[in-house]
Amino acid sequence: MHDEPIDPFNGDPADPTADLDDPGDDATPDPLTDVERQDVLEDLADLEIYQALLAPIGVRGLVIECEDCREPHYFDWDLLRGNLRHLLNSGRPRVHEPAYDPDPDHYVTWDYARGYADGVHDTLSEGTEDEPGTPTAAG
Repeated sequence: MHDEPIDPFNGDPADPTADLDDPGDDATPDPLTDVERQDVLEDLADLEIYQALLAPIGVRGLVIECEDCREPHYFDWDLLRGNLRHLLNSGRPRVHEPAYDPDPDHYVTWDYARGYADGVHDTLSEGTEDEPGTPTAAG
């Protein structure tokens, strides 16, 4: 089982992206800094939480506004996870293009997912706090 989608052009001499990953390219990116690496690891951890909370209610993934093309990009959970792992391992993002005909109703933003997770956390925390006048184990 693969953590990321399999490249349908792997080994194909007519691969339209072959020149983009040329190891001889002088534009080799710098490795991620420790701070960038930690940010990606935190995003991966957050993604697991968001998927666990949102997938059962029909959310298929996250939508991200692309800075390059100024269009929303829709990522299923597994694709986004694979993209983040690729960034972590290679130090550069994958080439991307907008998803084909996604249903925007099934995707939420990072901010929405974060707010949803925070709301669930706050709700669960409220039930564990001691209320005034409630006996505790200490007495």
